[in-house]
Amino acid sequence: MSFPSMGSADGRTLGEEELAGVARVLQSGMLSSVWGTEVKALEREMADLHGVAHAVAASSGTAALHLAVAAVAPDPGDEIITSPISDFGTVAPILAQNAVPVFADVDPYTGNLDPAAVAAAIGPRTKAILAVHLFGATADLRAVADDAGVPLIEDCAQAWLARYPDGTLAGTAGTIGCFSLQQWKHITCGDGGLTITDDPVLARRMRLFADKGWPRDGGRQHASLGMNYRMTELAGAVARAQLAKLPGVLADRRRTAARLHAALADLPGVRLPADVDAHAWWLFPIVLDPPLTNRAVAARLAAAGIPARAGYLEQPLHCAPVLTEAPVYGGTRYPLTAPPADKVPTYGPGLCPAAERLIDSTLLVVDWNERYTDDHVDEIAQAVRAAVTA
Repeated sequence: MSFPSMGSADGRTLGEEELAGVARVLQSGMLSSVWGTEVKALEREMADLHGVAHAVAASSGTAALHLAVAAVAPDPGDEIITSPISDFGTVAPILAQNAVPVFADVDPYTGNLDPAAVAAAIGPRTKAILAVHLFGATADLRAVADDAGVPLIEDCAQAWLARYPDGTLAGTAGTIGCFSLQQWKHITCGDGGLTITDDPVLARRMRLFADKGWPRDGGRQHASLGMNYRMTELAGAVARAQLAKLPGVLADRRRTAARLHAALADLPGVRLPADVDAHAWWLFPIVLDPPLTNRAVAARLAAAGIPARAGYLEQPLHCAPVLTEAPVYGGTRYPLTAPPADKVPTYGPGLCPAAERLIDSTLLVVDWNERYTDDHVDEIAQAVRAAVTA
């Protein structure tokens, strides 16, 4: 049996609505969001969907995170606490703003940041916490951020319409929520990003940073440092059509995830996410108890034709060469130097043992898709049972 993939048409919800949006933009002759209407409408629709005052579009999910980090305005050498299990797009904006990434360890069963580890990592130069909602499960750092008096940035790239236990939507609990529209996410325009916030000051900072610091409500004056992270009208039109389909995408993913969850619930040696209906199911993560190992089980699943892999990453982010040894700017390690940091940060193996154990031995991820049928789910369940009990 073949499995639908987010890299091909059979695993995407792209259709007539997206084609109509692209045609609408091309027929208008205006492809730039500075003067167009599509991206502005996307921002309104995104804000309305999440019940917040402001949304700002960007050219990628990484750019969206960069907007958020720039908006909280770290000084060179300030620290931002984040997760060692994520895409490098979570860390790159921290370095780009001359701040220092500080990695806290994760919960050994969810892979999300451990609140106690984050609290222990807070220091006098902590400027923000950047929480990653891994695989579609919320990482609740609200109390830690509030106690420390620092902004909470939510990386929701994998967690569209995920919910906290109290029902709060991911992206609305912290100071700024960041979303990705990249090819492999729940909805896509190829590459694109969105931020949401209720803070008008932060929203204006992000809008300026996305547009070279140019306040379009005035003359050609560059009020602050900024990049060109503008989303195009073509991408905005596709994203609008996709956003309208998002609730259906989540409903389909949750329905089939609930079926697999029920099929594996009694299987010894596997641990599954706790709340099926709140989870966004970007991937279906399984944590294995020893003596099971993720590489052995993943190899058996691959041999059975199941789209699964061990560990999600080859190495956690705190072990990436760019942080452990490589130059960052030019031939230097700036900003990972003292100064501007008050101490040279330490990275590498041993820093986050729970994250390292997940990647190396216990975490197994199964690709997930809104186009999976019950037959797809049943085949995965049968293969996982066979691979775990072999």
